[in-house]
Amino acid sequence: MGRMSAATLLFTTSMQHENQALVRALRRRDPDLLSRLIEQYQYRLFRYLLYLTGNRETAEDFFQETWVRVIDRGRQYNGKWKFEAWLFTVARNLVIDFLRKKRPEGLSDFTRDEAANPELSAIDSVTPHDLFAEQEASQRLITVLACLPAATREVLVLRFQEDMTLEEIMQVTGAPLSTVKSRLYRGLEELRERLEGAS
Repeated sequence: MGRMSAATLLFTTSMQHENQALVRALRRRDPDLLSRLIEQYQYRLFRYLLYLTGNRETAEDFFQETWVRVIDRGRQYNGKWKFEAWLFTVARNLVIDFLRKKRPEGLSDFTRDEAANPELSAIDSVTPHDLFAEQEASQRLITVLACLPAATREVLVLRFQEDMTLEEIMQVTGAPLSTVKSRLYRGLEELRERLEGAS
């Protein structure tokens, strides 16, 4: 394994410093912090919740509740992961809790473990960034994504819209790496088939 380049080391050190500053601010409930965080993450968080729930009003409710939870439980953020991974985990847990209480049958789509797929290595050769870049704003892509199982849709959104690593997606979803890869592979295949079929 090669040594870390100076630029990589500088970036990593800077990110760790930034995360630790955020940890301190959350622990002392800095009054200006919430405004800055909402401004920085509002669009991404709402988009994630909208794809997760499939309903604008529900997403708005969870959006508000997520920020309340960030203030109430901000001391739980330890800075080991990027803030957005922790933020999305908080939001996801609220959705899971809601489903557990209101619609237990809806929970299985998020918690089902999927066997590893022998073709997972194909993920590396897929270039869905182009797919999202070209069609992200189109109603067709939104409609197709809405047809996918929630857990599959979630992984696609986290990977290609939020640009999270597989490890960060594991952190948000609580799923093993093999499950994340399996959902990603199957989601890409189904997304491609549905988009080609709708052409």
